[in-house]
Amino acid sequence: MKYIIAIIKPFKLDEVREALSDIGVQGLTITEVRGFGRQKGHSELYRGAEYVVDFLPKVRMEIAVSDEFADQVIEAIEKAANTGQVGDGKIFVFELEQAIRIRTGEKQDEAL
Repeated sequence: MKYIIAIIKPFKLDEVREALSDIGVQGLTITEVRGFGRQKGHSELYRGAEYVVDFLPKVRMEIAVSDEFADQVIEAIEKAANTGQVGDGKIFVFELEQAIRIRTGEKQDEAL
């Protein structure tokens, strides 16, 4: 099993969710986060005063999938989240050792 974490731009969330739904992803977790990478933040003007926004708003998606389904999920996220500009985000893939559905006690792929 794989645990996929994607950090994307907030306005791309609906497109990515739809792309994942289209390939059969049944569940995911979303968290609103703030951070920076190469984009480094930006300056803004507010009431005549310039200030620096160091941490930019992003969305963190977490998805657990079977090994054979992981490449499809990664590809769907890449295509849907891509704007071609700096700050599009990152995808991290981890091995998932164990998954258990609390309600039924199902384990591994059955729990997903």
